[in-house]
Amino acid sequence: MIQNMHKAIDRFRLDGRIVLITGASSGLGNHFAHLLASAGARVAVAARRADKLQCLVESITAAGGQARALALDVTDSTSVRNCFHELTSWGVPDVVVNNAGITVTRPLLEQTEEDFDSVIETNLKGCWLVATEAARRMVATGRGGSIVNIASILGERVASGVAPYAISKAGVVQTTKVMALELARHNIRVNALLPGYVVTDLNREFLSSAAGDKLRSRIPTRRFNELTDLDGPLLLLVSDAGSGMSGSTLAVDGAHLVNSL
Repeated sequence: MIQNMHKAIDRFRLDGRIVLITGASSGLGNHFAHLLASAGARVAVAARRADKLQCLVESITAAGGQARALALDVTDSTSVRNCFHELTSWGVPDVVVNNAGITVTRPLLEQTEEDFDSVIETNLKGCWLVATEAARRMVATGRGGSIVNIASILGERVASGVAPYAISKAGVVQTTKVMALELARHNIRVNALLPGYVVTDLNREFLSSAAGDKLRSRIPTRRFNELTDLDGPLLLLVSDAGSGMSGSTLAVDGAHLVNSL
């Protein structure tokens, strides 16, 4: 029994795997890079400015992991292809974590066309460009792989003031399902992680304010997620432990999605 448990735990390991994480310069992407490197992966971290990633690479390396920084603008197909080409010295990624994303917060009637375009271009088109380029290369190797798109609970429910963001994340959810269907025969799994409200350096002050307290009161567990709450779910989706999962949308939100209206 104990031996079988060890085998089950080993399925979460990523030793020898190559992982590409977009939007890795801060927040979730930064945390994911440390997590997957600690699970044994060689981690390529990408953002528009590779120099912003050097501290992350140094931190992972100092902890005994392997990491490298790549320049990537997910909205530019040429930049996406160049990023994957630069990574060929390591090989084709076994895992891609599509994490790059932005938002513009203001009431719907104050949102501009530029607001809409910038959010959709980054969150939805960027996700599609990276995932499809990764899939083409995974198919060529014949090894398969895992793609995890970071969506949001706002891909399934809505909130005021973030219309383009919610629209984009709903698109990411559907993108995940479409890709899962078409890529299944190539042994490529595509799943989406749907975080609820997660405490990061960027939102910590707001979430600890009176407005944050009001928001927390609407979450059944009465708590915001910490970054570490995403560790198990992400490891499940990227590793062999989740080999039977594709087309899944995994919410990590303290039951926020199932709260009564």
